[in-house]
Amino acid sequence: MKKNLYLMIILLLVSCTGCQQDATTTGTDTTDMPPEAFMRISGTDLITPKGQKFFIKGTNLGNWLNPEGYMFGFSKTNSPGRINQMLCEMVGPDFTAEFWKSFKDNYITRDDVQFIAGTGANTIRLPFHYKLFTDEDYMGLTANQDGFARIDSVVNWCRETGLYLILDMHDAPGGQTGDNIDDSYGYPWLFESEASQQQFCNIWKKIATYYKNEPVILGYELANEPIAPYFSNMEELNAKLEPLYKRAVSAIREADTNHIILLGGAQWNGNFRPFTDSTFDDKIMYTCHRYGGEATKAAIQEIIDFRDRVNLPMYMGEIGHNTAAWQNAFCHVMQENNIGWTFWPYKKIDDSSFAGIKAPKNWDRIIAFSEAPRSTYQEIRETRPNQEEAKAALMEFIENSRLQNCIIQNEYIRSLSLKAQ
Repeated sequence: MKKNLYLMIILLLVSCTGCQQDATTTGTDTTDMPPEAFMRISGTDLITPKGQKFFIKGTNLGNWLNPEGYMFGFSKTNSPGRINQMLCEMVGPDFTAEFWKSFKDNYITRDDVQFIAGTGANTIRLPFHYKLFTDEDYMGLTANQDGFARIDSVVNWCRETGLYLILDMHDAPGGQTGDNIDDSYGYPWLFESEASQQQFCNIWKKIATYYKNEPVILGYELANEPIAPYFSNMEELNAKLEPLYKRAVSAIREADTNHIILLGGAQWNGNFRPFTDSTFDDKIMYTCHRYGGEATKAAIQEIIDFRDRVNLPMYMGEIGHNTAAWQNAFCHVMQENNIGWTFWPYKKIDDSSFAGIKAPKNWDRIIAFSEAPRSTYQEIRETRPNQEEAKAALMEFIENSRLQNCIIQNEYIRSLSLKAQ
């Protein structure tokens, strides 16, 4: 009876959000759009189809299509794969699959995109996992993944609200970072695996083929934060970054010659020294990240110098998790130096976001299980929380994540020179 009750709750959440995947013409219209319909590059500036300079201001939809532990309040259980494993151990694979379906239906909806647009933002960066375009096991599906359907919804909502969209492959085949954020096995195997590199290029070509006529998409960001600084062969890996980017760009250009392609620097998108050729494509730009340090021009002078040397746009894809004063000061520095930005993340549990999710009842028990030793079956059995309480807490998390139930962090929004609501 209680299992049926949980299923009824899931169905109710799905039906009441209005966030079922919208009908869309994206990817089905075979009429080629003219180049002037897309965002273009002029020196270090982005130029809209109307000929106006465009300065990126927006946020990231992190955690929606690439779950990250700390946004749920988890620490050790910090990657998509580890979160899924923990949930399966706690409530079983069937309920976990139901949870992920409802999570994807409710965590980001049209209401969220309308809210973002209402702050005065003009761009959304959408992180996604490569598995959304495969038949690999991911977020409750083992075949017929729903990557295009999910992105299509955001494309439509952005079109309705006048926002641009950047597609960010946050988790690449084999792992491009070598840490939890790329859902890897602790090393950036992408750079040493021909099979992973081919899959990386194939998926980007597949995405580009589907979206080649979609001007709402500002560009494709090939790989988030490649090559963490932990590895003794870091410089050897760095030398492989630009060649892989060139290979992926070449694959994309077989299908799509209109969209801008964004290239992130090595070591948390902060090291641009590995790049020696900025002329191999006429629609590339670069993207950096920064979460700390001084909020001054001097602190990012090396990035500015690189941008000016290659005479191409630079964009700060992630800032956040800092004080409102720091963010306000740094946003002014970026504005003065023509570096647009998207704040990370839009939504997460507690604060330091646009929309804070309230912790559900008994969420501390979910966190305790996520942090507990679970390397043996005995440990899993001994630490597993009460099933009914755990399932209820998970469903309440989804309900709390809906925008109307979130705590709007107006101070954070204002610190980014956006409008509080």
